[in-house]
Amino acid sequence: MLLILLVGLSACTSAEQTNTQSDSTSSTYIENKGSDTIVNLALAWAEAYQALHPEVRISVTGGGSGTGLAALANGTVDIANASRQIKSEEQQLAENAGYKPVEFVIARDAIAVIVHPENPINRLTLPQISQIFSGKINNWKELGGEDRPIVRVSRETNSGTHVYFLESVIRLDSKEDKTIFSADTLLLPSSEGIIAEVSDNPNAIGYDGLGYVTDDVKVLAVASKEGAVYIKPSAGTVNNGSYPIARELYMYTKDTPQGAILDYLNWVRSSEGQAIVSKLGFVPYKVMEN
Repeated sequence: MLLILLVGLSACTSAEQTNTQSDSTSSTYIENKGSDTIVNLALAWAEAYQALHPEVRISVTGGGSGTGLAALANGTVDIANASRQIKSEEQQLAENAGYKPVEFVIARDAIAVIVHPENPINRLTLPQISQIFSGKINNWKELGGEDRPIVRVSRETNSGTHVYFLESVIRLDSKEDKTIFSADTLLLPSSEGIIAEVSDNPNAIGYDGLGYVTDDVKVLAVASKEGAVYIKPSAGTVNNGSYPIARELYMYTKDTPQGAILDYLNWVRSSEGQAIVSKLGFVPYKVMEN
């Protein structure tokens, strides 16, 4: 009887191990890291997709576009989120490691220029914004506002939004321009931190992705130059090209994706995935034919 009992227990244990191994084998794990602008959107996508596909587990973390793309080059993530395009040196690092990164546009975004709600300034040109953040304009009275010092608020340097704002706004898309942020610019690690600082400081000016903007700050209308039309950011003005500080958002894979990663990216770019883009305040990207 004792022998029979031991054999039975052994069989049960073996069956449990087999089932556990089978469950482990049938599940798929996707590591997703990068842009803090995209992180809330990526988390919402992951949650919705896992509800539809419980066999897939998706881990999402932020840290900045540079962090995500570095992890991709190191082979430690499956998907890197970026609020800017991959740089040539990042591409080269990945290729040196044996990878050929593939780019997917997954949404669009506007960079809103924001001030405290009590600030009387309602609109600025791109050259004026460039002069503010580079330190050439230092008092609101120079722009027709009150006699108050300007407090500049920015994302930190590892942020793709920081890089995009530097190249497209401060340098006005000039490859030869080497202008940088004013040394006294307050660098913050998150989009939420930008909103909090500007909403608390009457002298502050900052910038943030449209999906993070709240009623606690005032969004300025922006013109590309003096004499041009001043436009506020919205899904409509991004899509028709009239708002001058708009960009695409990206996911990068190490190589041409296959299997579960490809299925996930196709879902993200589907009408179902893009509905979540709209829900979170970003601008849906028109899905391209593969």
